[in-house]
Amino acid sequence: MNAPVSDAALAPEASQVRMLLVRAMRMEAQGIFSYELVDPQGQALPEVTAGAHVDVHLPGGQVRSYSLAGDPADRSCWLLGVLKEAQGRGGSRAMHEQVRVGDGLKVGPVRNAFALAKQAEHTVLLAGGIGVTPIKAMAHALVAQGASFELHYCARTPGHAAFVAVLQALVPPGQLHLHFDQGDPQQGLDIAALLASPKPGTHVYACGPAGFMKACAEATAHWPADQVHAEHFKAPEAPVSVGVEGGFEVRLMRSGATLQVGPDQTIVRAIELSGRRVPTSCLSGLCGACKVGYTEGEVDHRDYILNDDERKHCLTVCVSRATSKVLCLDL
Repeated sequence: MNAPVSDAALAPEASQVRMLLVRAMRMEAQGIFSYELVDPQGQALPEVTAGAHVDVHLPGGQVRSYSLAGDPADRSCWLLGVLKEAQGRGGSRAMHEQVRVGDGLKVGPVRNAFALAKQAEHTVLLAGGIGVTPIKAMAHALVAQGASFELHYCARTPGHAAFVAVLQALVPPGQLHLHFDQGDPQQGLDIAALLASPKPGTHVYACGPAGFMKACAEATAHWPADQVHAEHFKAPEAPVSVGVEGGFEVRLMRSGATLQVGPDQTIVRAIELSGRRVPTSCLSGLCGACKVGYTEGEVDHRDYILNDDERKHCLTVCVSRATSKVLCLDL
């Protein structure tokens, strides 16, 4: 049996976890609380860019990824927006029911797989429900740049829409569009009509629940792929691709360990069962917490976060599998 390597060797991000103080909580909309997080000593927080998210270590040991919804230029505070999901895995309930003002929360390193394009001539921001959190941060950044953009915010009712007053004060007149469908998507924004004609230099950003994201994907299917950007809260339903029958072998190149990954087992689970550890959060290929490099092998990528260039040398070990008999990881 191979001897376990240290957490630091497999999880260098662990050293970047910081304890932050919950300075304020507010009810922003029906079922949505916001949380202001600050450094306990009043120090400036790390620089962030619009679209970034962080892992929050919750009471009970769960870890969940949340988008940073505040002004990226404001390093005094990080703002989270959390929808309480009755059918979720318990993370949002822990935030709503157990976290209080004055509590300390461990927060992981900043990651951004949903960043604004630097050379966009125009930006279309599409937010559905709680998907407004990264979109709001983008609005702050685009206003500061004096950039051309429009923001469409879709929700069931005005009472379900968070941060509206802030957005109305922030976004220039005529650029913020609120759409309330009363629970009937047919009464809401016609996303297909809005995005019917791809325009050179225009980038589209979408974040929201599954049905909303499906509509956005269908509406942009004819757009150039590099002009469309999406961030999912849950993995879209998709046909399961087939890897190597009977499992495959994973070699951890730095530690020299060799692991067997069963046909119904994830790579990250095989690593954990060997006594090792990698950072995880969503376990759905959405957050990038478990992204690692690979040096040899063919990968069946099942994530929703890596771009084509990253997939040439990286994978997410929570969902990706191998189509080769052996996969060599930079761990």
